[in-house]
Amino acid sequence: MKVAFLSESPADEAVLRVLVDAILGEPAQITPAGFRARGWPNVLQVLPAVIRHLHFNTDVETLVVTCDSDDSPVHTEAHEAPQYYHPHCRMCQLRAVFRQTSKRFPIAHGRLKVRRVVGVAVPALEAWLLCGRDSDVSEGAWINGQLAGRPPYTRAELKFRIYQTERPSLPHEIECALRETERHRRDLRRLEYDFPGFAALMKDLKSPA
Repeated sequence: MKVAFLSESPADEAVLRVLVDAILGEPAQITPAGFRARGWPNVLQVLPAVIRHLHFNTDVETLVVTCDSDDSPVHTEAHEAPQYYHPHCRMCQLRAVFRQTSKRFPIAHGRLKVRRVVGVAVPALEAWLLCGRDSDVSEGAWINGQLAGRPPYTRAELKFRIYQTERPSLPHEIECALRETERHRRDLRRLEYDFPGFAALMKDLKSPA
């Protein structure tokens, strides 16, 4: 499968490559997305251009997009209702960009459109990395904390647990992230169960084009 990635940082993309290969059961053929994003606002801003570039200028089959939820509303089963759209849910926003951008595309390179694969890490990708290692870290724990007005941890705390520093260099960040990702590469079930935002990514990737 020919795959392109769009995420908030090079470290996030390095993690995604490992996870996508694990989901597929074989190495994906990686194609540059044509644009780099830095942080959530930039992911949303450049996504339409990335979709257009990949559709018209490449034969990429699948675009994998991820972001952190930060403090935004978490995507829930209620958001899956037909025609439902939560204006502040990042999963809803990213899916809407795919729909709106590609709805009038002509066939190109033998396909109707580039496959949409979207995942949202709650509250940040570091939570995925800690899954199965720190029992208090899960999407459900974060949602319960939001409802109670008392988050169970901060994003900064999650980052420190992984990198052991508040300001990791990019090489150190990638090294630590890939070390944690190796646990998931061998068995994705805990990550899929504890983080529906990752389970959504898996479902998109496994669904027919």
